[in-house]
Amino acid sequence: MTIENPNPIQWRFAARAEQLQSSFIREILKITQQPEIISFAGGLPSPATFPIDAMKQAFDKVLSTQGKVALQYGPTDGYTPLRQWIADSLSQGGARIKAEQVLMTSGSQQALDLLGKVLIDEGSRVLVETPSYLGALQAFSVYRPEFVSVATDNDGVLPESVAAVGTGARMLYALPNFQNPTGRTLSAQRRIELVETCARIGVPLIEDDPYGALSYKGQPQAKMVAMNPDGVIYMGSFSKVLTPGIRLGYVVAPLPLARCLELAKQAADLHTSQLTQMVVHEVIKDGFLDSHIPTIRTLYSNQCQAMLDALTEFFPAQVSWTKPEGGMFIWVTLPKHIDAMVLLEESLKEKVAFVPGAPFYANAAETNTLRLSFVTVPPEKIRTGIARLGKLIAAKM
Repeated sequence: MTIENPNPIQWRFAARAEQLQSSFIREILKITQQPEIISFAGGLPSPATFPIDAMKQAFDKVLSTQGKVALQYGPTDGYTPLRQWIADSLSQGGARIKAEQVLMTSGSQQALDLLGKVLIDEGSRVLVETPSYLGALQAFSVYRPEFVSVATDNDGVLPESVAAVGTGARMLYALPNFQNPTGRTLSAQRRIELVETCARIGVPLIEDDPYGALSYKGQPQAKMVAMNPDGVIYMGSFSKVLTPGIRLGYVVAPLPLARCLELAKQAADLHTSQLTQMVVHEVIKDGFLDSHIPTIRTLYSNQCQAMLDALTEFFPAQVSWTKPEGGMFIWVTLPKHIDAMVLLEESLKEKVAFVPGAPFYANAAETNTLRLSFVTVPPEKIRTGIARLGKLIAAKM
């Protein structure tokens, strides 16, 4: 029976709901599901890298030998053997990370939300790169901060810019390795200077590192959390080195903050899947990543080079772009008079998709920028797509 309601509910949403915004990238992905579209839009890892057999074997083993534990509720902070593995992997350069500092999360996006929840009040100053990761801006914006953009160049964040505006800020959010969206890497010297600067002015530094293992040359970058475990919050993920479908990330924080994040997670979802954590630990505990990650690096390096070659061949000389040493993204800067949002509309008609750069800016968006992702597109399609895009840009010169 359906009850007639003569007075439809007039929904009254919380003030924070006004801050909720759809991810521009997720909206574009709806369009790019069409098979004829050559999509450089998504930040999705290549399905060719997913270790399906290893995951299947691990699921079978965990369910066969520890099924009752794996299918039960788990502790909020996560599966202890996996947390210890993460802590050991981050303990370098004399720094000792404890398993108690590690909180497992349902993907890195939950870690961002939890950090916003416990660190940001309305009007709090939050320092972000120029440009910055759209997902972080989206997660933090719910808590109504005042975003303060800090200057960057091809070597990443400028520490002097942080020093100039950072006093009293709740956090600095940074992606030091093959940054999303630019592909830039924070230089070794900058890392030291940035950690020292944040420590001096008392600003927590969030080191978001989902791409750090994807260096094309296989050379690991120094982790800032090892330089100052009491002042740096580290975020990691298994999405880019195993598979994003497992939705497994983690945050490593000083103990007082780790405990606060744990309480916030209790209120959010009680705990991350115990089964997933046990399976991932089973896969990685004996060194699987040491042989698996190089295959990802090789694939991504080859496809990155294919795109760089195509950009050189088909884009006008007035256009510039980054040359990443790892990761999944290339950042393109067009002449000032070209609006990438308008270009996208024209590009979609030619069956090519990308992400305009404007949504990645917290303030003063540069509309003549765009992000290209190359890891899910084979080289021959990369060449075709870039040729089409280059033709559209050349027509605007």
